[in-house]
Amino acid sequence: MEKYDVAAYIWPSYTGDEPRTRIFWEQGIGEWQTVQKAVPRFEGHQWPRKPLWGYVNEADPHVMEMQIDEASSHGVNVFIYDWYWYDGRPFLEQCLDNGFLGAANRSKMKFYLMWANHDAMTLWDKRNADEETVVWQGAVDRRNFETIAHRMIERYFGQPEYYTIDGKPVLMIYDVMNLIKGLGGIDATKDALDWFRGETIKAGFPGLELQMTVWSEGAVDVSGVDSHHTGKSRDVVQMLGFDSITHYQFVHFVPMHGLTDYPQMLVDAEKEWQRIDAEYGVPYYPHVSIGWDNNARHNILYNPIAVNNGPENFEKGLRMAKAYADAHPAQPKLITINSWNEWTEDSYLEPDDLHGYGYLDAVKLVFVDEK
Repeated sequence: MEKYDVAAYIWPSYTGDEPRTRIFWEQGIGEWQTVQKAVPRFEGHQWPRKPLWGYVNEADPHVMEMQIDEASSHGVNVFIYDWYWYDGRPFLEQCLDNGFLGAANRSKMKFYLMWANHDAMTLWDKRNADEETVVWQGAVDRRNFETIAHRMIERYFGQPEYYTIDGKPVLMIYDVMNLIKGLGGIDATKDALDWFRGETIKAGFPGLELQMTVWSEGAVDVSGVDSHHTGKSRDVVQMLGFDSITHYQFVHFVPMHGLTDYPQMLVDAEKEWQRIDAEYGVPYYPHVSIGWDNNARHNILYNPIAVNNGPENFEKGLRMAKAYADAHPAQPKLITINSWNEWTEDSYLEPDDLHGYGYLDAVKLVFVDEK
């Protein structure tokens, strides 16, 4: 029987347990505050949405026990936690530390980290969302980088549920340009990543599986952060020695303009998978997004928006990803999904009052019922 690792990203903002979230969501319930205040922007716009499980605290281990049961029974067996470091300290660790790692049934799932090292913007604060002002910078220097590496190794990599490939803990890095910028160029970044690998080996692991979040090819231009080097996304993968790649969101790499038809997005996504497969030289793990609509965070109409992205069409994306995984038997059958709970981006598996359990049922149909 084939085993698929279906990994859903978790945006760990649906809790008030992190004191620093109050500058964005002053009510103390995290970004549920934004979800509750969402309004339709045009006729036929399918907002607001309500979570069938309620506006729960996802850092509560009892809540996470319920979610682990639902995820694992529907074929989602890996959570990828967005992990943050701002202003010299971690941010939004509570969902992982208190929720997942505190859950009595956590052994049903694996997890790994995606270091979401992008800048923190006023986008998270609906009062100032449209100003696009930086609140905290995501780039870090070598001292902070080493602190981050040791925190990940010591707190997370050794957890029995941590997801590994060939015994190596997997770490995804979201914003490679910010990484290079903070560390001072390609050569300094390569040195830092090699050091990180060495520290992981010292801790008793066979190595570190470094995974890069790839965007469109033109989204990366090394010359913008390092005048001594040139190159695009595929060049950076080789320069820095990443072991594998995947995507985070369809909007990052498929053409979207205004109201964009989701079935066409699937066609464009598959073309990009094939290009990457032919050009990158490292394993690509296929990614499927559920949708894209960021209007819950904004005070004015914000495009683009994915349409016709109901569970039936999402299921087609899952089958496409499954076929890609089956066609690459030499690599793990890992598939990433955006996401478990990106409510304010209209890309979530958690059940709502519009589609019910439709998205979770689609995962179950493709990866559990039809094995």
